[in-house]
Amino acid sequence: MQLKNYTKEFRYNWNLAAPVMLGMLGHTFVSFVDNVMVGQLGTAELAAVSLGNSFMFIAMSLGIGFSTVITPLIAEADAEKNFTRGKSSFKHGLFLCTVLGISLFMLILFAKPLMHLMKQPKEVVALAIPYLDLVAFSLIPLIIFQAFKQFSDGLSMTRYPMYATILANIVNVVLNYVLIFGKFGFPAFGIVGAAYGTLASRLIMVWYLWYLLKGKEKSKAFVTNIKFFVLDKLMIKKIINLGAPSAMQMFFEVAIFTAAIWLSGTLGKNPQAANQIALNLSSMTFMVAMGLSVTAMIRVGNQKGLQNYFELRRIAFSIFLLGLIFAVSFAIIFFVFNSDLPKLYLDYGDTKNLIDNTEVILIASKLLIAAAIFQISDSIQVMVLGALRGLQDVKIPTIITFISYWLIGFPISWFLGKEDVYGSFGIWLGVLAGLTTAAILLYIRFNYLTKKLILLTEKKAYATS
Repeated sequence: MQLKNYTKEFRYNWNLAAPVMLGMLGHTFVSFVDNVMVGQLGTAELAAVSLGNSFMFIAMSLGIGFSTVITPLIAEADAEKNFTRGKSSFKHGLFLCTVLGISLFMLILFAKPLMHLMKQPKEVVALAIPYLDLVAFSLIPLIIFQAFKQFSDGLSMTRYPMYATILANIVNVVLNYVLIFGKFGFPAFGIVGAAYGTLASRLIMVWYLWYLLKGKEKSKAFVTNIKFFVLDKLMIKKIINLGAPSAMQMFFEVAIFTAAIWLSGTLGKNPQAANQIALNLSSMTFMVAMGLSVTAMIRVGNQKGLQNYFELRRIAFSIFLLGLIFAVSFAIIFFVFNSDLPKLYLDYGDTKNLIDNTEVILIASKLLIAAAIFQISDSIQVMVLGALRGLQDVKIPTIITFISYWLIGFPISWFLGKEDVYGSFGIWLGVLAGLTTAAILLYIRFNYLTKKLILLTEKKAYATS
């Protein structure tokens, strides 16, 4: 098949994916702003935000991963023009996301004492606990927002979550500046001020997205007059059966990056701060791949509803090709600017912390080399995973992600990440191994499944002719 059969989809895929990318980048930008502003306070404060957010990443992965089930269900119902099934999918998804958000908030509160058992620097733990108290509560509005976002994406209305995220980021930047450093007569809360900013911005974000969707003809009937507690057991079971594996897929991946934070913490506050810088930068490029992953979910879900599997495969490969182009571009940027990008996070004019800051930047620059290499495998695995979710194939991919990250990636990180081996760079070599394995195995799964569906469709067409 000629290349133009794939590239002709680029414009439509980009128009669908760009708002999702910007919205996802918005989530990461909240963390970026927190890191840059908190980094001005010192490396201990930056490491504390990293440690606190490591608990948040695990909880967010479960909540966001679970919410992704809403998108393909809505996309399929939208293609079939089945409003009743679409609203039922959204309502039950929203209910379960709300319950999950509250449960994860409680879980983090009970998990806080683990910080003292993880051999993390004491000064870092002391700073991280009050930060985590507040930022954990923001999980509830965040995961409720995700339910609305995934619903909006499923209707191909990808711009509105982006608008809500932009507003939230503006609020977060302003509140961080005021509350971290104590401006305009407010007290200086330090890193706790960053937690206040995050909480307020996420509350505003969920309200504004609901407000936007309520005002649009296509979505108004879905998001109003919701009988929240009138529930269908079969629909709840269906969403849990699809959502739980999706949550675990994201959990297995995010957990290995979280393990990297904890392993870095055993090496000291500077390696942990460096890990946070490299992780934050690679997270921002990952959001571009995530945007294309959501696009794959939407478009594959639409084609599944139409049962047009040949087109489904062609469209999916066009998305993979576009993502690969972006991934190579980001890899080049990380290679070329690996020594310069970490300097955005720390105050190089701070003579008091100059030695610590220099060590952090040196370590982070090496980690960005590993991040540059895994741009391609990370992009491929998340896009293919999105396409598989669009097909509502979730169980085998869950097994694949577990094997890739925890039977292959983590043991390598643990062994090579010791201080007397490769240290921080060794930790990220394990992450690279896990991502590459996942990319290969998930692609094999998608290739096999789509070829099988096309063959079955052709046999059925032949039998009825």
